[in-house]
Amino acid sequence: MVYNNDYECTETNGAQIINNNLKNTMAKMTKSQLLVSLSEKSGLAKKDVKNFLDVLTELAYKEVKKNGEFVLPGFGKMVKAKRKARAGVNPATGEKIQIAAKTVVKFRLAKAAKEAVL
Repeated sequence: MVYNNDYECTETNGAQIINNNLKNTMAKMTKSQLLVSLSEKSGLAKKDVKNFLDVLTELAYKEVKKNGEFVLPGFGKMVKAKRKARAGVNPATGEKIQIAAKTVVKFRLAKAAKEAVL
């Protein structure tokens, strides 16, 4: 069975395989694709763009660890937050367990980014 619109459905040995052509247009951008795109749009060498992203990432990690947050204007901010201890349930056994408190990193999208995307 084959459907030739946005979805292509093929049946092979009783198994059904669905290939969504829309999925190809909404695929995630890989790191190398990101580097090529930024390199072309900025006029910088791909190596320079890679170094810049590496330095930006390292800076973000250090700032969050030291100050608790890192802001990238127009994009968002990484924030260190404390999560309280809480009661939980082991899904396999149904046993009630205590989940310890821990520190987590959250990302809050900037209002400008939300408006541009949504």
